[in-house]
Amino acid sequence: MEQVNVGIVGLGNVGMGSLTILAENAAGIAAKLGFQLHVKSVCSRSVDTKVLPAALGQVRRTSDWREVVADPEIHIVVELIGGTGVAKELIDAAIAAKKSVVTANKELMALEGAEIWDRAIRSGMNLAMEASVAGGIPIHSVLREGISGDRVVALQGILNGTSNYILTEIERHGTAFADVLAEAQRLGYAEADPSADIDGFDARAKLAILAALAFGVRIVPADIYTEGIRRITPIDFQYAHRLGHTIRLLCSARRSDDGLFLSVRPALIEQSTILASVQGAYNAIWVRGHYGQDTFYYGRGAGPNPTGVAVVSDLMRVAREIRAGSPERVSPFAHERLASNRPLPIDLRKSAYYLRFRVQDKPGIIAALAGILAEKHVSLDAVLQLPSDSKHNLPFVITIEPCLEQAVAEAVAKMAQLEFMVEPPLAIPMERPL
Repeated sequence: MEQVNVGIVGLGNVGMGSLTILAENAAGIAAKLGFQLHVKSVCSRSVDTKVLPAALGQVRRTSDWREVVADPEIHIVVELIGGTGVAKELIDAAIAAKKSVVTANKELMALEGAEIWDRAIRSGMNLAMEASVAGGIPIHSVLREGISGDRVVALQGILNGTSNYILTEIERHGTAFADVLAEAQRLGYAEADPSADIDGFDARAKLAILAALAFGVRIVPADIYTEGIRRITPIDFQYAHRLGHTIRLLCSARRSDDGLFLSVRPALIEQSTILASVQGAYNAIWVRGHYGQDTFYYGRGAGPNPTGVAVVSDLMRVAREIRAGSPERVSPFAHERLASNRPLPIDLRKSAYYLRFRVQDKPGIIAALAGILAEKHVSLDAVLQLPSDSKHNLPFVITIEPCLEQAVAEAVAKMAQLEFMVEPPLAIPMERPL
């Protein structure tokens, strides 16, 4: 039984989780492969402080990733350090050294994954990245192979566990955003600098990757319309529930006759939909195909073991290819080539909207707001006002009928200038189910 040797660079949560699985499940992995996966080298800046699973046996430790890449006995390099600097240098060096790569790097794969794959295929190597989106949910495999015969027309997903944890805690307990964020940081769900999660950038990178897999397009993440969750308050959930909805940070991709609409933003979704039941740090993706219709994928979106499963599964797939010497490789992006694409401007979409206001109470407020909506040809649907003791910071909600989002944006910008506004209006789309 000839083994395949692996070098792992990056021993954070995912790296250590992957090592645990490789050690504890070694027999099961070998039984499936017909040969062993052997961890030959590990690398991190603090490698000497790491306690490795004893079952791994003798493992070389180094703090220099170049030593891992240069080792002629290593067949697969695993990049788990993240970012777009050293990680890119490492992956490029591994491919140049004729080594296949497994990575969990969503940011780098979203920005340059297609070009890296081109270099890998020219070098005769493989690139695998299942762990870059949705942790333990094998959504790459689904889009790349499982439903590859279908034509995806839309997908919606909850792709950031930190934001979903914060939103569901606000919903359950009525706690202010800042307090829930602090608790999430204490528990390790949120980083000391949480902006990538709560401002939507982490989810944006993941959506760019899924768009490549689902639609065959190369999307620059910065071109995706993105909003975060900082302004969501307990009162928004109270009003959402009155409307039969809840609020989630929703990644959305829809194919239209003119192109693709892509967005990452808080959205009201109906409580009766399956996405509304996704709680805490879990992730979910709902895919609609032209032929196969709806499929749904749910699981832990992060964590050492769920993400480690994705890393090890990629290692197994790449190791099989190395042993079989297969000349035909399925692109990690599911398409032979990706077409450059820019999403359609979100202003061109039609959506119903939830508008939440905080005002200093006085006569004529509703008339003034309704006048602005009418001026922009936006039809008012309903006005909701829960009991409140404050007349100087009075919250209430207006819902509007589906209309062009550009009209909503223009109306909200004009409303923000009204002298009775305590803060700019909060505008959240009311997403229809797929």
